[in-house]
Amino acid sequence: MEKLKSPGGGASAWKSLATDVPASLVVFLVALPLCMGIALASGAPIISGLIAGVVGGLVVGLFGGAPLQVSGPAAGLAVMVFGFIQQLGLTTTFAVVAAAGVLQMILGGLKVARAALAISPAVIHGMLAGIGILIVLGQVHIVLGGSPQSSAWRNLKELPGQLADLHGPAAVLGLLTIGILVLWQVLPVKKLKAVPGPLVAVVGATAVAAVWGADVARVTLPENLLGSFQMPSLPEGNWGAVITAVLSLALVASAESLLCAVATDKMHSGPRANLDRELFAQGLANTVSGLVGGLPISGVIVRSAANIGAGAKTRASGFLHGVWLLLFVTLLGSVAGLVPLTVLAGLLVVVGVKLVNVDHIRELNHRGELPVYLVTVAGVVGINLLAGIGLGLLVAMLRLLWRLGSVHVDVRGKGEAYEVSVSGALTFVGVPKLTTALAKVPVGATVELDLALETLDHSGHEALESWCTTHRKTGGTVNVESLEDIWTHKGTRRAAASGLTSRVATHNLVSGGAQ
Repeated sequence: MEKLKSPGGGASAWKSLATDVPASLVVFLVALPLCMGIALASGAPIISGLIAGVVGGLVVGLFGGAPLQVSGPAAGLAVMVFGFIQQLGLTTTFAVVAAAGVLQMILGGLKVARAALAISPAVIHGMLAGIGILIVLGQVHIVLGGSPQSSAWRNLKELPGQLADLHGPAAVLGLLTIGILVLWQVLPVKKLKAVPGPLVAVVGATAVAAVWGADVARVTLPENLLGSFQMPSLPEGNWGAVITAVLSLALVASAESLLCAVATDKMHSGPRANLDRELFAQGLANTVSGLVGGLPISGVIVRSAANIGAGAKTRASGFLHGVWLLLFVTLLGSVAGLVPLTVLAGLLVVVGVKLVNVDHIRELNHRGELPVYLVTVAGVVGINLLAGIGLGLLVAMLRLLWRLGSVHVDVRGKGEAYEVSVSGALTFVGVPKLTTALAKVPVGATVELDLALETLDHSGHEALESWCTTHRKTGGTVNVESLEDIWTHKGTRRAAASGLTSRVATHNLVSGGAQ
């Protein structure tokens, strides 16, 4: 196990701690309200979110492979957990979390972590955006003083009635929280913005509620923390749903953690992430969290960015943030009882809106992947999380097949001769289009075959070779670069050596009639 102290010796370790301790306090202040809010959005006891925050900090902080990544309960898993609790019950959901952690540890041990990076970013961003929309539609009802409904459609349908019947103090406090968070982001004073916005909003709105004496529902934590742990329980039947829940939770939590680790690596110049080790540590943390009644854990980009931005140098920062959470829960838990639930809901509304990232949408649109994103969002919001991910992956694969089949064939007659240009990706998908176009060439004609191919698979190669052979046997002539050279990319290498582009080289390197 990697030690918490810096490898550079005692002086270096103290120097790192001088930045890691303040950074850990910043992360703690960001994580505290989010742990409680995500538990609220998950339909779980508030203490479950705090337990997950503690376990994520301590376990992943010690054993993780991404030193500056911070782990804990994530908004991206809240909707999934809410569904599990509704379908399977709370204690069975804890068992699902623990089992998903075991599966993550197995995957980490098998060193398959990088396979998760093969999932299209459009699907991941679409999944998070869909989750964000669901969080907003559900939590806005709590902000307005009501209760969330069971589906996105029902939440949307009931919203006009909720707006017409505002519940005074609760609505004021929820909207005040949102207002503080929005204003904090546009403050011109940088020194003030160093204080985490979520902390300012929650403390500010809670103080207003206390002075006002508002009669609103508040956070409740058990007086005896050690005696309040809810142990996981096995289901009585419905094993199919449990197995599906375990597999889906392991997949989504792993993908979110690993993509977060990759993103975190881009934010600092320290040691790079060991993804297999990180996946194993995430699994260990989820197993521990599930066994002691905590929510599922993953790497969280908001807390990781805050950690790096605050100057963290080693994994000690993430570990210490877990220590501060533990001390708060055990020594100052009564303070959390002052926080109105509508304040946490207001915080979650802003978190949910941020999950719909406009910059990601612009980038995906520029790269032509917006349909994958939109289908994923629609599936997550309109059906469920797994359906959204499945539909997104399906559209991504169909798009890939379409691109593999995007061969362009142009047949032009020049007197008795014909010029045929084939460009793009010639794979098995595009072979029918190729043969249809080549059928327009009359028997016995002289053909200049110009190939400018980005991709050529075995089916495409055979289709070209077969047509050339048949055309020559029926009295025609085909002038084309050696297909074997194209197949082995020799033509491209020659073009690079002579300073020509492959397109020009392919056009000019033609050979005579019968080959």
